[in-house]
Amino acid sequence: MSGTALVVGGGIAGLVAAHRLCAAGWEVTLAEATSVLGGAVSARFLDVPSHGETGAPESQTLELDAGAESFAVRGTAVRALLEELGLGGKVVAPEPLGSWLHGPAGPVPAPRLGLAGIPGDLEAEDLAAALSGPGLARAREDAVAPMDRWADALAAGEPVTVAAIVADRLGEEVLERLVAPVVAGVHSADPAVVELERVAPGLLASAVEHGGLAAGVAALRGSSTPGSLVAGVDGGMSRVTGRLVDALREAGATVLRGVRVAALSRVPATGGWWAQISDRDDEVVRGLDVDRVVLAVDGATAWDLLAPLSGGDLDPDAGPALGDGVALTTLVVEAPGLDAAPRGTGVLVGAGTDVAAKALTHATAKWAWLREVVARPDHDGVARHPHRHVVRLSYGRSGAEPGGLGHRSTDEELLARAVVDAAALTGVPLSEQDVVARAVVRWRPSIPPQAGPDREAADALIAWSRGQAGLDLVGSWVHGTGLAAVVAGVDRAFDAPTPAG
Repeated sequence: MSGTALVVGGGIAGLVAAHRLCAAGWEVTLAEATSVLGGAVSARFLDVPSHGETGAPESQTLELDAGAESFAVRGTAVRALLEELGLGGKVVAPEPLGSWLHGPAGPVPAPRLGLAGIPGDLEAEDLAAALSGPGLARAREDAVAPMDRWADALAAGEPVTVAAIVADRLGEEVLERLVAPVVAGVHSADPAVVELERVAPGLLASAVEHGGLAAGVAALRGSSTPGSLVAGVDGGMSRVTGRLVDALREAGATVLRGVRVAALSRVPATGGWWAQISDRDDEVVRGLDVDRVVLAVDGATAWDLLAPLSGGDLDPDAGPALGDGVALTTLVVEAPGLDAAPRGTGVLVGAGTDVAAKALTHATAKWAWLREVVARPDHDGVARHPHRHVVRLSYGRSGAEPGGLGHRSTDEELLARAVVDAAALTGVPLSEQDVVARAVVRWRPSIPPQAGPDREAADALIAWSRGQAGLDLVGSWVHGTGLAAVVAGVDRAFDAPTPAG
């Protein structure tokens, strides 16, 4: 079946959905409210001072990822998409330096064999280095303690939070030092409320099958080597967005920017949809009749568009709130102390520390291609900037205390604190004088609800949508956080037939 389709939202989920529809023969219109396509998988350009062959001052423009700079390699969805877009040969692994975790007890190396911070090898030296003696002994009880409680929960389909199972199986020290920083830094969630299945799909079943939480992690990870949990693209993940946009144009899709879908309604005569498209001043630009609508927007926006059509099934005033936002601060610094990558590829930060950032990525230590670009070798291969580094710090946690640094903070607040936090997290003294360029990017509703009434409302909307002909919901609030989850979710959505009208 094919026809006309409207994709609302031009983030990565919307672009992939439009790409899948075009491939299936649909005539596609994509509407994006901003001027930027790709959402968190897009590029930002940063001018930094440099010098030419003769030493004369000049400027170097760095193209950096504005959001996601890697993807989880679990599953095959992202890798298949990259192959399809001609980027398969550009996939690169991060440098095998490992990463660190920063909690109330200070910095510790992250276990090399782990999942969501949960260790998979209770005898590993890096686990012993991260825990106290009593904490390590408590963690090792996981190997012999019965799994009956968790087997019953799995069989009954009961929700299991990360904190509940980690504290029970491995102890509070593992939860605080290892797991909380990862869940907060990667998933922007509180382990006390987020379900294990959302951050580590299949782990509960694996743990029950293999008789322990660590054993379950080891079974899921298999023989994976350090650093192999993620991969990137030479030149940056924004290359994916560029190729998707090119593919849509080649397929004849209509791509609209700076417009929003202000209202949706059903067309009884055809069983299709009518969309009111407005500009940024809420002036109506056009009306559009289509056979199919894909909402690649946040849950709150999707609720506002669909609740009036639900016949009372969805209360217009009871939808999920907009998710919390994130601010990503990028610093380009001259710092010889960072040459040795003292914290590997980066640091994830738990709550309850004196560091405001939730994560730091040492991007030039993590990606060889970026290190070469920033060092800017001359024609003899000699680096002009051998001590220049790019570090990225992320601010904004789900359910953070009012007044905490995040997407509502000013550039000045974020940039000043980023220097302080980068020094604290890397152990390298840094000052304002070391910073040669800086930038802030904000992602406002970027953290989907993980638990509570907002999650319940989002799940109710997803369940209602499944019975609506010609309607699809896609995005991180539907499929889970991260590019791997989103792309796999979009692929599943378009593999399945749409409900009959």
